[in-house]
Amino acid sequence: MTLIGGNGMNAVTQHQGRATLAQTVPDHIRQAAFDLQQGALSPATWKAYRSDWRAFSEWCDRQAVQAIPASPETVAAYIASQMHRGRKAASIARSVAAISCAHETAGHLPPGKTKIVQNAMASVRRTIGTAQTKKAPATADKIAAMLALCPDTVKGKRDRAILSLGFAGAFRRSELVALNVSDIQEMEGGAKVTIRRSKTDQEGAGQTIGILEGSRLRPLSSVKAWLGAAQITDGLLFQRLSKSGKLLGPMTPDAIAVLVKDYAKRAGLDPAQFSGHSLRAGFITSGAEAGNDALRIAEVSRHKSLDVLRGYVRRANLLKDHPGASFM
Repeated sequence: MTLIGGNGMNAVTQHQGRATLAQTVPDHIRQAAFDLQQGALSPATWKAYRSDWRAFSEWCDRQAVQAIPASPETVAAYIASQMHRGRKAASIARSVAAISCAHETAGHLPPGKTKIVQNAMASVRRTIGTAQTKKAPATADKIAAMLALCPDTVKGKRDRAILSLGFAGAFRRSELVALNVSDIQEMEGGAKVTIRRSKTDQEGAGQTIGILEGSRLRPLSSVKAWLGAAQITDGLLFQRLSKSGKLLGPMTPDAIAVLVKDYAKRAGLDPAQFSGHSLRAGFITSGAEAGNDALRIAEVSRHKSLDVLRGYVRRANLLKDHPGASFM
């Protein structure tokens, strides 16, 4: 199976000389069908699936076994090899999802639905656990410390706007880099921000949140300063910059993570403990520490699952009103 594509994954499959779509179907119709498949998941997911499928195919080549259709025993053996390599349960599960996606696209039974593979994954989760490594939240105090270190340059103004707005809106890094100037509409005391597409809104229905200006972090003032310095009036809100301050086009989500780590290090924090997600986690944690209800925090964070959000709240309040406070 060959996986190719630009922004997403176009799956063009052939097995034993048989094309997956009849050769009588025009090429442009087949391509349109593949494009529809590509649009079912986010570009980031397709990118991860391509990488996972490539790794599985190469492993199968080395073992001299068939990658597609792969037997459940082959996939179970691959799972074991990945576990012995030290991969986490979540990463292995994603690989199985990618392998199953490739099989379904080619018209084969997805291995992930077989009992052999399901048992193998259950064993992985039981053996190595499913706990994920949590990055440190960039709480309000930490954000304030980072903002104080942003230089008075075009890049410094951009970085200040990213850090403060990213925190104030509990944004995912992919959401931050996708914002347009027109997505922010000022209102008394803050602004209304439209998030046109997100991890939990793949169909692009759109979500709207309120951003508070406040008196400490002042994210909207930082955004205005950045736009004025960069002379941006429309289009993408945040862009890459040359050393001279020239606009170079869209930023990537990974660039947000690099930026957060950089300012964490400047603030005397361990950069390895921080990521792009630290901005989002920081707002949620700060909100919980301030005693806000999970539902109120969710109005900004847009969590579909309150169970996930309550996990943040529990971690923030582990020692607050502790039952042992009266006798420890």
